[in-house]
Amino acid sequence: MIKLLYTGASSACFELENTSPYASPEGYELFLNGERLRRGDTNVFSLFGLKRETAYDLSVRFCGGAEERLHFSTGGEACAVDVRGFGAVGDGLTDDTSAIRTAVEVLPAGGRLYFPAGTYLTAPLALKSHITLELAEGAALLGLADRGRYPVLPGSLADLESGEDVQFGAFEGQVKPMYQALITAEYAEDIAIIGPGTVDGNAQNSGFWTSYREDPVARPRLFFFNRCKNITVHGIHACNSPSWQFHPYFSEDLRFYNLYISAPKDSPNTDAIDPESCAGVEIIGCRFSVGDDCIAIKSGKIELALKYQKAAERHTIRNCLMEYGHGGVTLGSESAAGIRDLSVSQCYFRETDRGLRIKTRRGRGKLCDITGVVFDNITMDGVGTPVVINMWYNCCDPDGDSEYVWSLELLPVDGRTPHLGTFSFRNLKCTRAQAAACYIDGLPEAPIDEVEFQNVSIDFDENARPALPVMQTFAKEHCRLGLYLDNVKRVTVKNTAVRGVVGEALITKHCGEVVTENFGG
Repeated sequence: MIKLLYTGASSACFELENTSPYASPEGYELFLNGERLRRGDTNVFSLFGLKRETAYDLSVRFCGGAEERLHFSTGGEACAVDVRGFGAVGDGLTDDTSAIRTAVEVLPAGGRLYFPAGTYLTAPLALKSHITLELAEGAALLGLADRGRYPVLPGSLADLESGEDVQFGAFEGQVKPMYQALITAEYAEDIAIIGPGTVDGNAQNSGFWTSYREDPVARPRLFFFNRCKNITVHGIHACNSPSWQFHPYFSEDLRFYNLYISAPKDSPNTDAIDPESCAGVEIIGCRFSVGDDCIAIKSGKIELALKYQKAAERHTIRNCLMEYGHGGVTLGSESAAGIRDLSVSQCYFRETDRGLRIKTRRGRGKLCDITGVVFDNITMDGVGTPVVINMWYNCCDPDGDSEYVWSLELLPVDGRTPHLGTFSFRNLKCTRAQAAACYIDGLPEAPIDEVEFQNVSIDFDENARPALPVMQTFAKEHCRLGLYLDNVKRVTVKNTAVRGVVGEALITKHCGEVVTENFGG
């Protein structure tokens, strides 16, 4: 079956419904209204250059002879205009900022701003509601390297009448001043950014990757969506952001489809997509290769959580490819308002440091309730530690190395104590694992409620090298460690095999009920 994920006036995105992670079991050819377009092999693909308000017949013809068909129609729009009509040059040398900003400002609601092939050098841009940006094949928005061209947005300002905070900037779970993102939308709705062109932060030439630790102003993101609704980004290549590539913040109904997001493996904090205190997020058919976490679901630090109590909820991640990065899919560590109802399925992780990664610590607070998390049908290859749940995470802010965080004593449960609920890992196939099959470490005063492994196969690389499975004070390197669980109330391991392990295949410490069925080492 072919599922229609998105259709606009000039583009559409589709998903093949099967059980194969990220890629189709067999290649295929695409035909539109009987005309051959191209070959493909991924489960999610996009079409561009379509005509508005037009009916189409899409055919997917598989190499094995099968065929799937879908009829769909494109939507309408108020207008479509070329950015060059406003004076943009696109030669990679001319500063096109003024032309692009003018075009965005005057574009009518329901309009589409089209960027033909070319390189458009620009300072940060602010989007408004009810518009579409389309980057054609060969078109690139390239961020200026001059840091002085990035305005500083205040973290918040007081409303002149009520005195209440109006937020404009944030980073790593706190309200704080920040350099404006290359593409910013604040308090806006109904925006689409579509490909197949590129948005390039050009951070390697700006100094944002080398001189930032002492700067009180947070580095810009590539995209920052603050308190937005109904945002769609599909088809583009996003790369080389000064920090996180996409940072949706206190927003809802967000769709990220068929994206390629990249940065060098050694680039600092270049997470691909970090939705923070958002609701209704879909990340489907994306490919990631970055210098930090591929996806990190967040909900702020404790001060932000207590003030707004805005959890991250209803996130779906499916049919994605994670290549490199510290974690494939990460929850936290800024998770003080909680994370719930997360589904990760049909994904392929290749050579990330960790696969499925949950991280929190004492001090995140009682609202930090992470539960209802299901990981299903995941393939991993060359991943250091496929599954990590760490309640002793020691990075981000000086308190991470405090005795309160690392103490092994049974401390009182109070307003600073986080809670981890139920986690289900099903149908995982992991090859060439390195440090540990899993490393799950709860708090003595707040054990994790339940962890389930079902239909899981983990094979170690026979040439594996020792590495740290978790980031916590006094952590030790491991090599081919089995399923390690500490401080978990209930552990279920069914139809699971761990091969090439050194030592015991299942290690449980300070755990309550442990149920195994058809488990082998």
